[in-house]
Amino acid sequence: MQASSPTEARLRWAPWWVLAFVALWPLPGPAETVLSLGSLLAMALLALRRFRGGMVLLSHEAWALTSVLFLSYWLPELVSSLDAYNPGRALRESLLDLRYLPFLWLVAIAVGTERGRRLTFGGLAVILGFWLLDALVQASTGFSLGGPATADRLSGVFGADNLKLGLVLASLAPFPLTSAAERFGLAGWLVAALVLVAVVLLAGARASWVTLGLVLVFSAWQQFRNRRVIVALALGAAAVLCVATLGSDKLQQRIERTEAMLAGSPEGMDHALSGRLPIWATALRMAAAHPVNGVGVRGFRDAYPQYAAPDDPWLRDGDHGAGYHAHQIVLEVLSETGLFGLLCWLGGVALACRAWRFATPEARLRARAPALALAVTLFPLNTHLAFYSTFWGGLTLLLAALYAGSLLADGGRRPD
Repeated sequence: MQASSPTEARLRWAPWWVLAFVALWPLPGPAETVLSLGSLLAMALLALRRFRGGMVLLSHEAWALTSVLFLSYWLPELVSSLDAYNPGRALRESLLDLRYLPFLWLVAIAVGTERGRRLTFGGLAVILGFWLLDALVQASTGFSLGGPATADRLSGVFGADNLKLGLVLASLAPFPLTSAAERFGLAGWLVAALVLVAVVLLAGARASWVTLGLVLVFSAWQQFRNRRVIVALALGAAAVLCVATLGSDKLQQRIERTEAMLAGSPEGMDHALSGRLPIWATALRMAAAHPVNGVGVRGFRDAYPQYAAPDDPWLRDGDHGAGYHAHQIVLEVLSETGLFGLLCWLGGVALACRAWRFATPEARLRARAPALALAVTLFPLNTHLAFYSTFWGGLTLLLAALYAGSLLADGGRRPD
């Protein structure tokens, strides 16, 4: 048996570093520290070996796809800073985000071996399981490790001033679902699915309902290829929804707000979308005024008063309210990075899809959880957090690296 290289031995800690980063998400400061230190350590170890050990750790294809996916995210940032509405901030954001590249290499290396994938994917399932348990305790008692719940929704370990619980659980749901199916079969998968439905519903973010619905349908089909499972899940989810609605007036109000979309009027649509139609119209005006490279990454809030309509409701308070970002991925990319940014993003999506198309069945099997998580997070027919924010951008890039590293760990291509 061939001995591990020194570099490979030193990077056996990579899965644990990735898990520490995710586990600390409810604490933004420590999570950012773990990310930055991981980047520095990865660069130091790889530079020490002058990258000669790189192909021992990861295939050429995985290195390439991870780097290209990063560039499809980062190049629009850099180009948008050239004449940004707030050039100092846009340039600072693009330079700061360079740290993601070595960290993404580290993430891809973490899942480049069977041991690494087992630790990383299993660890993500455990972390989410703990967050789900904490949320259930909060639903029962009103308290969690993140503090007391808000008046209208579960906040869980993220706390009442950081309402991301439902969105994070929905995006990462493929990991506990896949783990439950592998360990306990259909029964385990159904239990995990129903717990996720209950917590995500009570967490309140309707974008997370769409995301979780997509995850459950595609995960059920991936795991069992059985329509009856999907029907059973739908019935169970409907039962959970009915029970949760009866026990939560706030949840009932959100469902009624969503139903306003069925009226077909602009007013009903805007009400159902929590007043986002003016934000989207403003984003389109920004994109039309700056078609090449947008108003600059994170410049949306600065440009908002100039491009908003005079009667825009979000101008009534001093800080523009929800007008901090476009709340929709295509409009965010267009308004902040222009057509150049949109083409870069589409190029990254096309290359990720091409890698999946030409991968072996074994490669697809080991990458199915991060592939599904990445796809539903980027699903364009939904509302979103800001992809160029530190938290949501970091989550998205993490999923991209998990996908590239697991899919192409051994090259992942079918033989010619």
